[in-house]
Amino acid sequence: MAQKEFAGQLIDVNEEGYFTNPQQWNREVAAAVAKEEGLDLTDNHYAILEFLRNRYNSGEALSIRSINKSGIVDVKEFYSLFPGAPLKKSTKIAGIPKPSSCI
Repeated sequence: MAQKEFAGQLIDVNEEGYFTNPQQWNREVAAAVAKEEGLDLTDNHYAILEFLRNRYNSGEALSIRSINKSGIVDVKEFYSLFPGAPLKKSTKIAGIPKPSSCI
C-alpha cells in the first residue's frame, strides 16, 4: 500500500491516488488533494464532498444522477465545480474509493 502526504499527514492511497482508508479524510486534507487537482474548494465543493461521503458511508451507489437529485447543485454546476471527470475527481477529493461506474 502506498502513502502520500497531504496537509502534513501521511494518507494511505491506491495506485490511482484514491484513499484506501476514508477515516483519514478531513477538510485540510481535502483542500490539499483539491489543490493537487487544480481546484480551490468553496462551500459548494464541501457540500458535495460531504454528500458523497455520507452516501458512501451508508452504502448507497454514487452517481452523477444522485448529485443532480441531491438538491445541492445541478449537473451543470457539478461539472463546473469538478471539471473534466467530476465524479472521479470529487470522490478522490472526498477521500472515498473511485465508484465502480467510473473507468
